[in-house]
Amino acid sequence: MRVKLTKAQRIRVLNSVDVYEVMQRILLRENKIDRNKEHFWVVCLSNSNKILLIELVSLGTMKKSLVDPTEVFSFALQKRAAQLIMVHNHPGGSLQPSPEDTDITDRMYQVGLFLDLPVIDHLIITERKFYSFKDSGLLAELSKSEKYVLKYKKEEQRIRKEGEKKGLLKKAVEMARALKKKGIDMKVIAEVSKLSIKQIEKM
Repeated sequence: MRVKLTKAQRIRVLNSVDVYEVMQRILLRENKIDRNKEHFWVVCLSNSNKILLIELVSLGTMKKSLVDPTEVFSFALQKRAAQLIMVHNHPGGSLQPSPEDTDITDRMYQVGLFLDLPVIDHLIITERKFYSFKDSGLLAELSKSEKYVLKYKKEEQRIRKEGEKKGLLKKAVEMARALKKKGIDMKVIAEVSKLSIKQIEKM
């Protein structure tokens, strides 16, 4: 469900506080009954961080909302957004991310990389305060996670690591050969090059 924005809400957001101020007003517009359910919104942004669209993609129970990548990214792609921010409320008042919140963020972050539509933050909000995955450092931590890294990405990383190892091995062999020619003790060469004595003897 598309959230109708006032002219004042179609702003350029510079930080998480700006996003929260808009989302807080939207949350407070809900009636009291709906406010006690988890809402999950997607805030679509332009390259210049101007709000293009806010879409309510899920309205859940008092404890959780269910979302999948199709719901999160479809509206952003249609609107040709350059980046997006996910926002959901915690009716109970706690701002602590649940394991499910962290898992959803991890998954959507990886999908965003694949679609070239980055998820730049995820806010948990209440009527009075908020938590930012970006500001807390949790988003940066999740960017290193490989749980939802696509298979081709994992293969790319594996090939790169193998290439780096081969390059290091080549340098170690060249160094060991040069030291061996100078008559340096085998144990010293092994310690410096990280090659085994057997490898050095075969040179």
